[in-house]
Amino acid sequence: MLPEKLLSAAQDDATIIAINLQEKAGLDIITDGEQRRKNYVTYLTSNMNGFDYEELKPKEMAGGRRTLLAGRCVGPITHQKSLIVKDLEFTLSKTKKPVKITLPGPMTVVDSTVDEFYGNEREMAFAWARAINQEAKLLDKLKPEVIQFDEPRFSRLPNKVEEWGIEALNICVRGIQCKTAVHVCYGYPQPGLSRPINNSYGTIISLLEKSNVDQLALEFAGANLDPSYLKNCPSKTVIFGCVFNSAEVMEDPKEVAAQLLKASEYIDPLRLQAAPDCGLVMMNDADALKKLNILVDAAKLARQQI
Repeated sequence: MLPEKLLSAAQDDATIIAINLQEKAGLDIITDGEQRRKNYVTYLTSNMNGFDYEELKPKEMAGGRRTLLAGRCVGPITHQKSLIVKDLEFTLSKTKKPVKITLPGPMTVVDSTVDEFYGNEREMAFAWARAINQEAKLLDKLKPEVIQFDEPRFSRLPNKVEEWGIEALNICVRGIQCKTAVHVCYGYPQPGLSRPINNSYGTIISLLEKSNVDQLALEFAGANLDPSYLKNCPSKTVIFGCVFNSAEVMEDPKEVAAQLLKASEYIDPLRLQAAPDCGLVMMNDADALKKLNILVDAAKLARQQI
């Protein structure tokens, strides 16, 4: 295991490489590539009061899609210190482009941990929402372009989205001045793990239309979903997932552009942004760059035809 200073320096280098790759591709909004995160959930939960990762327990997740060993919620979830402010400061110092930063949303945290304290999903979700909102407010002071809350579990648990998911999400974004987004997808494609696509999107997008979030970052390509769902969110900016986050498929930019044009039939093109379905963490840098190049080329083609 690397000493902490060496690990931190290596993570800095990896972040710079990720930023440079995105800039090389021509992206308009940059992230840090989450190069410091072993996992997008545990990177935050393991540093928030109330969680224990010394003794893991089995947890069925994603609507029964899988069972994994997970950390436990063993006490009140509270925010005592900044968690990723330094990460955002570093990213902002390495690019002149607008920056997005991401945080795990309440439903995904509840579904990814074993609750041994609250005994009620809604209460635990609201506790996380209040705590992560404090972190979001610290990030907001640095003036990022977007703070995004990742909620892949929305697609698997639509009934809970209606019961308490939207209310918890609204707590997350309370008092935030920069743009806010929520990300919904069907999970990373992984060999040997099924990725069933249910018909939850119509309901979820209609519910998100009523939320206080500014932008909806939605998978469409890999799930092969009809862009007509976008008619359910007329007031939101849509970050339209039009490139599948798997190296098994390398799309034709013309076909991706056609999907963007189809999406523009249901939403104002000025509120439509092209994006991958989800993160590109499961592929190498060369394939990730190919995907981003396809994305940028497709966006240019679509823009020329609108």
